[in-house]
Amino acid sequence: MKNNEAKVPTSRLSRLSKMGGLASRLAGNVLFEGAKQFSQGKSPSMQQLMMTPTNIGHVADKLSQLRGAAMKVGQMLSMDAGDLVPPELADIFAKLRSDAKAMPHKQLTHLLVEHWGPDWLAPFAQFELRPFAAASIGQVHLAYLETGEKLAIKIQYPGIRDSIDSDIDNVATLLKVSRLIPANVKLDTLLAEAKAQLHNEADYHFEAQQIALYQQQLADDPSFIVPKVYKQLSNDSILCMQFVEGVAIESLAQSPQEVRDQIATTLMALCFKELFEFKLVQSDPNFANFQYQKDTQKIVLFDFGATRAISDTLSDGYLELMLGAADGDKTKMTAAAKQIGFFQDQIDPAQQQLIIDIFYQACEPLRFDGDYDFGASDLAKRITQAGKVMSTQQNEWHTPPTDAIFIHRKLAGMYLLAAKLKANINIRTLFNQVINSKNK
Repeated sequence: MKNNEAKVPTSRLSRLSKMGGLASRLAGNVLFEGAKQFSQGKSPSMQQLMMTPTNIGHVADKLSQLRGAAMKVGQMLSMDAGDLVPPELADIFAKLRSDAKAMPHKQLTHLLVEHWGPDWLAPFAQFELRPFAAASIGQVHLAYLETGEKLAIKIQYPGIRDSIDSDIDNVATLLKVSRLIPANVKLDTLLAEAKAQLHNEADYHFEAQQIALYQQQLADDPSFIVPKVYKQLSNDSILCMQFVEGVAIESLAQSPQEVRDQIATTLMALCFKELFEFKLVQSDPNFANFQYQKDTQKIVLFDFGATRAISDTLSDGYLELMLGAADGDKTKMTAAAKQIGFFQDQIDPAQQQLIIDIFYQACEPLRFDGDYDFGASDLAKRITQAGKVMSTQQNEWHTPPTDAIFIHRKLAGMYLLAAKLKANINIRTLFNQVINSKNK
């Protein structure tokens, strides 16, 4: 574990110095690479000078050390902005999703004493100091109470909450100065929403409240398990939850077809219920947030920090958009997209039509009569290609509504999971069931 440990810088000054050191190193590399290429008669762009393999490595390493907002911005942009970021920058952010470092034991124990006092170990029969998971905002430890109950304890990295705004501003400055994001993309709007989202994710009281809401919504659904929270041991920086046994959802790719179909169908149905019934969306579809119990055939749901309440207007807009797509009515889809807020800015009619066409493609499973084979479909590839066509028209880029970004991320995640499981799902039937239930 030592090789994957790094002390978390806790003060704003220490975090700023990390970014300042990174900026200096990047600038030096840009000057060196520029001089070398000019001597060879080349005229490289700023983007080309910034995105050398050496600089990519430096950026990824520094953001991984900072964790928190600096790392999460990379995750959000890589998943949400899609083709708005250059491939090289997307590569950096992709590395961040799988490269979180854990706190050293000394820093961890100091944090536990700070939150629980010098006798912090008293309630536990056993507490594993080595985390079994580490991510952008915190790490998760296994522990046992004296009663024998098994817990998963999520501990937030120190200084994360206080550094969110400054970290995001620092990363935004880096992106703007390096001209890695087109000027007409409303990066400030996206990053302002990122701040709000991350403040929620860094408030474990908020996450505990969202867990309670999902437990209430799914109380009568035998398909899911939502781990309970131990409130007496939790606070805004430590979340103690029931440890629920399960296997990674993607590990079921070789399970019998009916098992894979049932899992994917159940999760897709939940996604529709979130959007149209609960109006509450757990917007992070990371595969790690789902596990499966083979003995009970239940799906375990984790990580509710990214949960978002959505408005009636947005929910109704997506309902109309999908109904229009199901009927092949692009006029209805366009009206729905305007209701959602996709065309608030002045937009070229051809560009508007391109966006509607992408929506229409994305709803292909909704129009399919029978079980849609996600494993055999090239739908994701086609949507990506259409997005790339749109991304080449830089003057026409615009920023979609933030809530829509999170909804699309969730829907795309469900598609990817269904493809990973090579599942067959009757999307049309699922959609109609949820709509009929909503109308009762």
